[in-house]
Amino acid sequence: MDQFRQIGMVLGSLEALMVFREDIQINQHQCSLLFDIFKLAFQVIGEQIKHNLKFAERNAKWKPLEQPLKELHRIFKEGELYIQQCLDTKDWLSKALLLANNKDCVELHIHNLLCCIPVVIEAIETAGDVSGTDQDEMQKKQLISTRKYSTEWVDPKLFQWKFGNQYLVPQDICSRLHKVWREDRWDLLQSTRERSSGSLTKQEHRLTELLANILNEWEPSSGNLLPSSVLVGSKDYQVRRRLGSGSHCKEIQWLGESWAVRHFFGQIEPLIPAISTISSFSHPNVMHFLCGFCDEEKKECFLLMELMSKDLSSYIKESCGPRKRIPFSLPIAVDLMLQIARGMEYLHSQQVCHGDLNPSNILVRARSTPEGYLHAKVSGFNLSRGKNATPQSSPNNGTKSYIWCAPEVLSEQEQPRNTSIFKYTEKADVYSFGMICFELLTGKVPFEDGHLQGDKMSRNIQAGERPLFPFSAPKYLVSLTKKCWHIDPTQRPSFSSICRVLRYVKRFLVMNPDHSQPDAPGPSIDYYEVEAGLSKKYSTWEIQDLTPVSQIPFQMFVYRVTEKDKTTANLKDKSSESGSDGASACGDENAGIVEDQLIPIIENRPLTSSEPVSVNKKISITKRTTAYGKPNKQSGQMGNSLAFLFIANWESDCHLGC
Repeated sequence: MDQFRQIGMVLGSLEALMVFREDIQINQHQCSLLFDIFKLAFQVIGEQIKHNLKFAERNAKWKPLEQPLKELHRIFKEGELYIQQCLDTKDWLSKALLLANNKDCVELHIHNLLCCIPVVIEAIETAGDVSGTDQDEMQKKQLISTRKYSTEWVDPKLFQWKFGNQYLVPQDICSRLHKVWREDRWDLLQSTRERSSGSLTKQEHRLTELLANILNEWEPSSGNLLPSSVLVGSKDYQVRRRLGSGSHCKEIQWLGESWAVRHFFGQIEPLIPAISTISSFSHPNVMHFLCGFCDEEKKECFLLMELMSKDLSSYIKESCGPRKRIPFSLPIAVDLMLQIARGMEYLHSQQVCHGDLNPSNILVRARSTPEGYLHAKVSGFNLSRGKNATPQSSPNNGTKSYIWCAPEVLSEQEQPRNTSIFKYTEKADVYSFGMICFELLTGKVPFEDGHLQGDKMSRNIQAGERPLFPFSAPKYLVSLTKKCWHIDPTQRPSFSSICRVLRYVKRFLVMNPDHSQPDAPGPSIDYYEVEAGLSKKYSTWEIQDLTPVSQIPFQMFVYRVTEKDKTTANLKDKSSESGSDGASACGDENAGIVEDQLIPIIENRPLTSSEPVSVNKKISITKRTTAYGKPNKQSGQMGNSLAFLFIANWESDCHLGC
């Protein structure tokens, strides 16, 4: 109950902020949508709690709700901070550059909400099944729950008609999800044009013109890249530190904000197509280039990016130590795996393969919530590595570069260049992702305990050698990771499939908060097997376009229906097996086994102290049969015969004991 109250407090804070919604100058439509869907979520959860639970039992039977509501509260808090950021009018130009192409409202905050709401609803239903004392009412609740998760609703249209409002995807919300971003870009473009006609300094006028070009989706050219003097010649431009081991990236202070800048040297013209494509990318888990500056005389170019704290490799090294070998709790590790997979899913939907996916190219920063969650972004991808593009030299030189490369990549790299040119594929990125998952779950760099280096390591990887998970690693995540680094590329899953599996794994962890215990049970079924079956049934799931967030509740619902069906089928199989075993054990014999529950029949018989009796002893009883070899169906005769024979055999055993 306390978690639900805290969610209500966040919603109350948002209502106070949204009184000034007309004053939101950046992303007003997205903030309004986020607020409206938060209100709908709170209303739905309140109705579900009122319908399924009893207030008097909140301290006894509401425990299944604690972790799901805690997760939902974190999502509400992050959404509140996003709206506060958009409402802040300080440093308008820098915020406009940062948020002009930003899709965090839908692809981050609403995505997380739509992943969480099915879990909260299921937790309420689980608690409701045992709520109250009326057995008839409890059975009816369980019947309703069973009929809800039925195969008749596993059609997208039927699901939306029946459960759309409950799972926050009614038709009006879905239509707004697809258009709010473009509406905000149009409003920001009009506001930018109005500002450009006012009294501005020369630098402000140039930046406003650049922002208008970005919002108008013009193709960059060397003429549209601003002179580098606009950046480095600014009065408030200040270099703070170098980022990473190289000198190409640095943190700067400019326009009242902290940024990251990537510095290029050489010919500018060949970079223009890459800058054009990179600037159009917009996903919360992909590093975004905001704008560019160039100096043609010095042949140098600066690309402005949002600032992240550090790369994942450095973060893991700093987090691990002699007393803390595992860098992340399981929920945080799975959350990072999902974020990286979503970033790669987006890149593949844009026809871009990474080609050098490793922890050094995953940038992270702490989120605002205290649980230790991180925001991850995929970086370091080279746009010349489009699908089936020729690889460039990796910055991750040395022996360690082998451990992230797929075996087919290593095999082709060993071939002479004049006879074979390797083409990067999506499946090679999936292999690299599997190696990152290993490090997230164990804190170990893959193969760091191995004695083979260089060419020997490369040959062993091609032969099928993989890192060894510790025994304590969760089997369901080990299984998914091993599928990602399968030696046959065609057997590796797509990132869309990986995302669906990881969303449901997150649901399992939230529903089972005791997962960290050594003897905690794992999922009853293999989620990847569920995914493989559903991908065949729903052909659109494997299309390379990015999955709309509005489809997430339906996908999780279908997973839940399939899980229930498979669990029920497994129980029936086990029951039939045990039944057949029992039948074969008894066969047509005329002897049966009676357990000690029959002892009360004769427990009033007086015993002497010299009569040894073993209460747990199994006693053989000869059944009275008819002429056809079947038990006599006359209840009186059968009952009397059993009682008589039981007493007779019991007395005989007692005398033998004497």
